[in-house]
Amino acid sequence: MRILLILVFCLTIIGCNETGNKSYKDSGLPVEERVADLLSQMTLEEKVAQLTSTMPMLGFGDDAETSFVDKEGNFNPEGAEKFFKHGIGQISRPGMRRGPKEMAEFTNTVQRWIIENTRLGIPVMFHEEALHGLATTKATSFPQAIALASTWNTDLVNEVFTATALEVRSRGAQQVLSPVLDIVRDPRWGRTEETYGEDPYLASRMGVAAVTGFQGNPSDNIDKAHVIATGKHFAVHGQPENGTNVGPANYSERVIREYFLKPFEAAVKEANLQSIMPSYNEIDGLPSHANIKLLEGILRQEWGFKGHTVSDYYGIKELMEKHHVAASKEDAARQAIEAGVDIELPYTEMYDSLIDLVKKGVVSEKAVDKCVARVLRSKFITGLFDDPYVDPEYAEEVYKNPEHKALALRAARESIILLKNENNILPLSKEKYKRIAVIGPNAKGVHLGNYSGFPEGGVDILQGIKNRASADQEILYAEGCKITETDPTSFTFEEPKLGDPDKNAIRIKEAVDIAKNADLIILALGGNEFTSREAWIGHLGDRAGLELLGSQNELAAEMLKLNKPVVVFLMHGRPNAINYIAENVPAILEGWYLGQEGGNAAADVLFGEYNPGGRLPLSVPRSVGQLPVFYNHKPTARRGYIDSEKDPLYPFGWGLSYTTFKYDNLSIFPNEMDVKDKTKITVAVTNTGSIRGDEVVQLYIRDEVSSVTRPVKELKGFKRISLDPGETKTIEFTIGPEALSFLDRDMHRVVEPGAFKIMVGGNSVDLIEATLTITDKK
Repeated sequence: MRILLILVFCLTIIGCNETGNKSYKDSGLPVEERVADLLSQMTLEEKVAQLTSTMPMLGFGDDAETSFVDKEGNFNPEGAEKFFKHGIGQISRPGMRRGPKEMAEFTNTVQRWIIENTRLGIPVMFHEEALHGLATTKATSFPQAIALASTWNTDLVNEVFTATALEVRSRGAQQVLSPVLDIVRDPRWGRTEETYGEDPYLASRMGVAAVTGFQGNPSDNIDKAHVIATGKHFAVHGQPENGTNVGPANYSERVIREYFLKPFEAAVKEANLQSIMPSYNEIDGLPSHANIKLLEGILRQEWGFKGHTVSDYYGIKELMEKHHVAASKEDAARQAIEAGVDIELPYTEMYDSLIDLVKKGVVSEKAVDKCVARVLRSKFITGLFDDPYVDPEYAEEVYKNPEHKALALRAARESIILLKNENNILPLSKEKYKRIAVIGPNAKGVHLGNYSGFPEGGVDILQGIKNRASADQEILYAEGCKITETDPTSFTFEEPKLGDPDKNAIRIKEAVDIAKNADLIILALGGNEFTSREAWIGHLGDRAGLELLGSQNELAAEMLKLNKPVVVFLMHGRPNAINYIAENVPAILEGWYLGQEGGNAAADVLFGEYNPGGRLPLSVPRSVGQLPVFYNHKPTARRGYIDSEKDPLYPFGWGLSYTTFKYDNLSIFPNEMDVKDKTKITVAVTNTGSIRGDEVVQLYIRDEVSSVTRPVKELKGFKRISLDPGETKTIEFTIGPEALSFLDRDMHRVVEPGAFKIMVGGNSVDLIEATLTITDKK
C-alpha cells in the first residue's frame, strides 16, 4: 500500500509538471494570488510576450506568413503562429476600419485563438483611443475634450465617458488611451483641444469625472460595461518649449508639482486610475519613458499607483532616435523597463530584445517580473480570464442606443460659450430674420477635431440651422474662404496647403453677392483639423501665430460692410487671437468642436431654444506676445506692454448668457479657523433676467502673504446651476487644508497662518470678496 501511495504521488507530481497548476483560473481567489500563481509558471519568453504589443492595421496587405491579419483585415491563423507563439500583452486599435459588430467578431476571434493555442491561455488586452468618444467607425462622437471642459459640468462628463466605455467594451476592448490630463499653458501647441484647459483644479475635476466614467466606481474591479482608463501624457506636456509638440519641459519641481502633476495625482488617488502613459517630452534632461523618479518615485511610491503603464506610441524607440539618451534598441529597452514602462505600444520594436538582455544579465528578470505582474493584474481585474468574449449583436445595439445621441446633443449644447452679445442680437428672432446667410469655411462639413471616430449622420452648422429654421425662413450659403485648400474633413495625414489668398478673394466676392440678399449673416469661422493637431515629423500641427488663417478677417470685414447684423460662430481646436472679430462683430459664440450633434446644438443656441451656459476653460490671448497668459499667474508676471494691453482678450472662466445674474451675501463660517480645520463659504446667486439660464459659480482664493510666492488667484471650487427668472439659490462650498495648502521653501505641503482672500463670481475677473483668517493653535 505504501508503495502504491508513493507511485500515485509521483504520477500526480508528473501530471502537475505537464499541465501546470491552474489556480490562476480560479475566480474565487484574490487577484494577487492569481497573479503570483500564473507568474510562477511562465517562461522568460512568455513573460516578455506580455510586455509586447502589435497592431492589426499594420498587417493589411502583408503575406499570410508574416501577419496575423490578411489584406482584407481578417484574422489569419497562419500568421498568428508567429505573432502569438508565446502570447501577447496588448493589441492596438482593433476597431480601425471595423464597425461595432465587425470589431466584436474580430476581437472574439483573436481572443479565442490566443486562449486556445498558447500554453497558458493568457488572454490579450485590446486598447482603443477614446478622447471624446470611441475613435473608430460607427461610434458616438461627443464634443472635443476642450469643449467638454467648457461645460464645467463634471456629472455630464462622467455620463459621456460612461457611455463611451460601454461602446468600447461591448466591442471587445478593455482599455482606452484617455483621458488627457495635461494642463495647457501655451495655445500654440496643437494638442490644446485634447486637454481640459489651463487650470489644474478644473482639469483635476474633469479628469476624475472622466476616469470614473470609464472605469466605474473607484475600485479595483472593472466590469463588462467599463474599461481601464489611461491618464496621459505623464508629465508636463502642455507647455512645451517653443510651443511645439514634445518640446522640453524646463520647469522647477515646485511648478511641476503645484500645477502639471495635480490632475494626475487626483486621478490616481481619487478615481483609482488603472493606467498611465508617459509623455514623449523630457523633464530636466530626462525623457519620461526613462524617468525612474517620475514613474517609480512619484507615481508608484508617493501616490501608491497600482496599475500598469503603457508607452506612448514609439516612445521607447524615441529614447534612441529623438532624445539620443540610448545608443541602441537594447539600451532603450533597458532604460524603459528599469523606469517601469510596462508595455511597448503600438507594436514591439524595442522590447523584443529583453529576452537576450535578461539572459546576458543586463536586465534582471525581477525587473521584468514586476512589469509582467502589473500587466497580468490588469487582465484579471477586467475579468479577461473569466469572461473574455463579447456579443457582436449587443455591440450593435449599444451604438444604436438613442440615449447616446441625445447625450451628444446635450453635451454639445452645454459646451457652447457666449463670448459677446452686443445689443442682445442673440437669440435670433425667426420672425425678424427671414433670410439668413450662413457663410464661412466651417459652415459646411462636420468638424469633430482630432482623435475622432466616424459617426453616422453627423450634423454641420449649415444643416443644423436648416433643421431648426421655420418653414418661411430661407437659408443661403457660401463658403466665403478656405482655411486650407486641403479638405479637413477627409481622413488624411497629408500636409495641408493653407488657403490661397487669390482664390479666397474670389470666394469672398461670391459670398458678398449672396449675403447682400440676407437679413442677417452667420459667419462660421475658426480653425480646422489641419491647423491644430498633434505634430510629429512630417505632420505639423503647432502654430507660430494665433491669428485667424485663410483670409477670415477679410471675409468678416466684407460682411460687415454690408451693414447687416453679423454673428460669428467659432469652431477650432485652440483659442485664436480674434481681435478684429471681437472689436467689430456684435455677437460671438465659441463652440470648439461640438461632436456629431454640433450643428443642431449651434442652431438651438442661435435661435434661443437653448440658453448658452458654457465658460472658458482657458484664457484667450490677444497675441502670441502675451504668452503665457494663464490667469493664475504670480504677482510680478503682468506689468504690461508698450504696444498692447496686458489682459487677455477673454479671461479664464468667461461666458455670458441670454439672461443676467447677481452675486451677493458672500459669507464665510467660520471666518477664522485653525490650519487643520474646514470652513463653509456661501453665496447667493439670483437670475435677474427674464429667461431661465445656467450660471457657473466659481470660487477663487488668494494667499495674501506667504513664505513662497503664490498666484494672484486660484480656482478652488465651481458649480453649474440653473435658475428661473427671479430665482435665487444659495451655493455652498467647503474648503480646508487641501485647498489652502502649498509647498513651502523646504518643499513640504503646509497651510500657513494668515489672511486668505475668498473670491466668488461668474468668471475669474468679476468677483465679490471676503476674508478668511487662518490661525495655528497647535
